[in-house]
Amino acid sequence: MDIATQIKQIMIDSLALEDLTIEDIDNDLELFSEEGLGLDSVDALELGLELQKKFGFTFNAEQTNLNQHFRNVNTLTNFIQSQLAVK
Repeated sequence: MDIATQIKQIMIDSLALEDLTIEDIDNDLELFSEEGLGLDSVDALELGLELQKKFGFTFNAEQTNLNQHFRNVNTLTNFIQSQLAVK
């Protein structure tokens, strides 16, 4: 399973999005806009924790552009790949 698919499955499982399937979540779908999934800050925290557990990295709380990484599945995938490359 590729990273994008794993992210989608984590979102469905950890954010109680059981009414969605992996195929329903487009990689470019905005995660935090009303036109997209409409996630909120609590969802971001939960998702961040699950991603850290799954992929074995840590978000740097002092990083000022974290919200850019959470824009959509593509931006999260790119961020996680960059974190895994550093390991």
